[in-house]
Amino acid sequence: MTEKTAVTPATHPAPPARFSHGVRRGNILQVAGQVGFLPHVEGQAPTPAGPTLRAQTLQTLENVRSVLEAGGASWDDVMMIRVYLTDTGHFAEMNGIYDAYFEEQGLKEAPAARTTVYVGLPAGLLIEIDALAVLS
Repeated sequence: MTEKTAVTPATHPAPPARFSHGVRRGNILQVAGQVGFLPHVEGQAPTPAGPTLRAQTLQTLENVRSVLEAGGASWDDVMMIRVYLTDTGHFAEMNGIYDAYFEEQGLKEAPAARTTVYVGLPAGLLIEIDALAVLS
């Protein structure tokens, strides 16, 4: 049986509770929900990338990518992405940002995806994304 391994990139702070930014077991990597915080600076509180959906979405995707890479995966290994928005009015804008981001990444095949509205994010945060990767 393969052991679970916690994955925390250098750009991420230690989680505030007993969870991991990602967990890998064998060839499966689950990336926990990431938000649009800028890379961690020791001694500073987490800072959102900006007040806009665009800034937060791009930073959130980069934070997911950081966990994927720290776990030995890439976007091409991602099977499922779940997006949580705080406002139903953000669906169309987020879809445009998402499509452009993955076009720039040169993603070979799009993963399955689900978007839902969730209002429980910390104040000022507009989006959260998690991902499930299966490494070949």
